[in-house]
Amino acid sequence: MRCTLLFLLILTAFWAQSQSYNPEKVKPKAVDAYSKAMQYLSVDAHKLAVPFLEDAIAKDPNFVDAYLSLGGVQGELKNYSTSVRNYEIAKAKDRVYFQPYYLPYSINLAGMGRFDSALAAVNTFLSTPNLDEISVRSGNYRKKCYQFGVDYKANHPHPNYIFNPINLGDSINTSFSEYLPTLSVDDSLLVFSRRSEDGGEYFYRSSMIDPIHFSKAQKIPGDLNLEQYKGALTVSMDGDWMIFAANIAGKTYGDYDLYISYYTPNGWSEPENMGQNINSEYWESTPCLSPDKRALYFSSKRPGGFGGCDLYVSYRDVRGKWGAAINMGSAINTKGDEQAPFIHADNQTFYFTSSGLLAYGGTDLFIARKDSAGNWCSPENLGYPINTIENEGSLTVAPNGIDAYYASDRSDSRGGLDLYHFELRNDIRPSKTVFVKGYVYDEKTKKGLPCNVELIDNSTGKPLMLVQTDETGYYFITLPTGRDFTFNVNRGGYLFYSKIYSLTDKTPDSTYHQNIYLQPLEVNAAMVLQHIQFENNDFKLKETSKVELDKVVQILTENPTLHIAINGYTDNIGSNESNLLLSANRAKAVTNYFIEKGIASNRLQNKGFGSTKPLANNDTEEGRTKNRRTEMVVVGM
Repeated sequence: MRCTLLFLLILTAFWAQSQSYNPEKVKPKAVDAYSKAMQYLSVDAHKLAVPFLEDAIAKDPNFVDAYLSLGGVQGELKNYSTSVRNYEIAKAKDRVYFQPYYLPYSINLAGMGRFDSALAAVNTFLSTPNLDEISVRSGNYRKKCYQFGVDYKANHPHPNYIFNPINLGDSINTSFSEYLPTLSVDDSLLVFSRRSEDGGEYFYRSSMIDPIHFSKAQKIPGDLNLEQYKGALTVSMDGDWMIFAANIAGKTYGDYDLYISYYTPNGWSEPENMGQNINSEYWESTPCLSPDKRALYFSSKRPGGFGGCDLYVSYRDVRGKWGAAINMGSAINTKGDEQAPFIHADNQTFYFTSSGLLAYGGTDLFIARKDSAGNWCSPENLGYPINTIENEGSLTVAPNGIDAYYASDRSDSRGGLDLYHFELRNDIRPSKTVFVKGYVYDEKTKKGLPCNVELIDNSTGKPLMLVQTDETGYYFITLPTGRDFTFNVNRGGYLFYSKIYSLTDKTPDSTYHQNIYLQPLEVNAAMVLQHIQFENNDFKLKETSKVELDKVVQILTENPTLHIAINGYTDNIGSNESNLLLSANRAKAVTNYFIEKGIASNRLQNKGFGSTKPLANNDTEEGRTKNRRTEMVVVGM
């Protein structure tokens, strides 16, 4: 009994000591300063409220409510460490009075990246007796976010990574919001959106001086900026196309649609609605073009998806028509909102925002990569401190895979969202790329030929991208380094072009020039079939040969009067007789394949020449490989 009485006396003394703060005993001058701060907070003028809250504390250092309010205001201003310091002073002065504030205190701890401390604080908050349903739900949501932060740090340690976002400065940022940056493939052009004083959104452009310095941004001239109700935009990596979201009266199917404008000698063309294969009566926005301009990724609120906003993709065919939009599926989309897609110049690394995947809170940035089959792997969170407890916006990554740009309202913002530069961690960088450019010419006239250039990844045997040249035959593409590619070109009236190019040893960010010459279909036009392969010392065609053979079948089918000869050649290993027989059988095997595909035998000739016509010296394996070949010659039209 005496022990129980002693415990009660001690407990009573503890509560009396902990409840030391009495709001009614605050000094009147401190209350006056506090009241002025509240007037500013009532109109969301947080910065103006700070000096009055500090003055209230100076006039009464025990004014707990002033510390709590200052902690809240500093949190709103993203000054998380200052916020936490004020909360902790208030907590030290009266823990009981502080109990309801463990939730905002935890949020600011998480803002500093102290997720373990934030987790402990929110657990203390959730232990408060008789919490209402909204508080419990808010606390549990934050608890899940903090636990994710703790787990991510444990599983993704990056001790040497320094995250140092640099504000792009007054050349780009203003007191209004800047967002949705896009870079051209050669880094020469930065395009972004800016919210203006009249409430409209306008498109601006700037030239890069270096990764963190840009020329003074100028509003893009022409029809693009005549429409006030517009938003997200993307520029193609060659700088020739611009696609953006807008609600243009008389040109929309309902809500915001996607429009396209082309760069001409007279500036940007009048915007065109991209049509019902892409747009719907619902909201479409945040477009992003693939580097080869064959795929358009965007966000839409149309029904039938997985959540509020889903990501969709539309593919452009060889005739330039956009196909029906396809939902990117449950590998990417969730019950939340997915927006702001960005596909890197490597055409394999995909960034986007999501509010439905495990995150730090709000909307986070994620990365997804294509596997060897061309499917998207599970998205990965970019991690703290790139992602924070706030809503992260769009991200764009330069072709070098290192320099990244995004919009954020950090504490050093000029106002609203500003554009920032930072360097990506190694593990979330895309593949390094090289630039490949050149022209497709008529071999005889040397005139440029508009056509499609198909790039095959030789490591997988699958197409990586299909690039359309301009009217002069010019193309400019980016490709991942460390791989070899086959360039295929098919154009009516010409022999197809197929050649392997090794980019394995090319330095990242270097430019590789490759002009392509197409031979007109005429008598004596000849080409080596680069990918015809046989079993060793045999004439059985390998399966990999059929891709190129089918291209010959296509030419023969499209040109029914065309007659060709297939000539076989070997190196000088073995006797002349055996080489002559082997080359003849190989040439015969190729013509038999064409016959099986429906080509009349009277249009086909075949002959073996053995080792009699070498292209290179047979003393090296490289030379012998060149000499072992199958050639196609036009013998009749």
